[in-house]
Amino acid sequence: MNYGAFTLEEECVRMGVGSGKGKTILFGEHFVVYGYPALAAGIAAETVATVTRKDTPGWSLDDRRPEMPGYKVEKAEEQRVSIENVIKFCGIDLSKQGIHIEFGGDLVCASGIGASAASCVALARALNDEFNLGFDYEKINEAAYEGEKGYHGTPSGIDNTASTFGGLVWYVRSLDGGPPTFEKLKLSGAVDLVIASTGLTASTRVVVGDVRAKKERNPNWFDKIASEYGGLVKQAREALLGLDLYRVGELMDRNHELLQELTVSCDELDSLVSIARKNGALGAKLTGTGRGGNMIALASDRASAEKIGAALERGGAAAVWITSFGL
Repeated sequence: MNYGAFTLEEECVRMGVGSGKGKTILFGEHFVVYGYPALAAGIAAETVATVTRKDTPGWSLDDRRPEMPGYKVEKAEEQRVSIENVIKFCGIDLSKQGIHIEFGGDLVCASGIGASAASCVALARALNDEFNLGFDYEKINEAAYEGEKGYHGTPSGIDNTASTFGGLVWYVRSLDGGPPTFEKLKLSGAVDLVIASTGLTASTRVVVGDVRAKKERNPNWFDKIASEYGGLVKQAREALLGLDLYRVGELMDRNHELLQELTVSCDELDSLVSIARKNGALGAKLTGTGRGGNMIALASDRASAEKIGAALERGGAAAVWITSFGL
């Protein structure tokens, strides 16, 4: 486990410790909103939280996570609400004796890789460890979902689920207000993935609302695209379970085309996707909200991932991460 910037001396006095994985959405952006399945993966990079008791009431925070410029300042108020939501869910009374929280790890704070969800999961696990709450994975996931509300209002739940359980997650959102259904899929090997940032940030609320407005104006247009996606994601599931990476790559390419039809891509994303494909990616697509944010590229192995990553850096990506999922 990577403890980021924590020193050995600090490890000796640490009390509760927990971690949460970053995530990427492989298939399902926007379609998941309307009840179609999504495939998300917990990636190797993670956030680590520690909780130490202190004599004064309330909580304090030392956030040492690496970040894209401006992320922590922009998210400070959302983070405050998120932390308080997790503490409240865990039933921790800080009116007499407080806690000091530290965040570290190797997951970079950036849009599109589940940084907020990872911090919520890590904090829930650290509190569970320190206060002997007896939470299982499902309860940790519930606590993290409450934390995600601080960042997103009404989150889909896919980010915290992928962060909690890791690996590959098949996720279906309930359209009747009930809980979502999810299944952790086990792969027989690790899959190498490159994530690249455009450096642009788009509002999830605005982009999702725009797609919804287009859907309402032209339901036949949307239904045709979504129907194809519904079949595509089922094929992607089977291809991933069989580690048929060439087929997964083909489906990623087509999924990106469908997202282009939804008008949620942009020139910057399309450029990075094209660069990745020309440099050996088995498939590439946008991931997350779109109109900025990140794209992902599937690699045949780690050497190929390094080559793709270098090409994306030369091609103007604001940041590049090479990671893996599946084990």
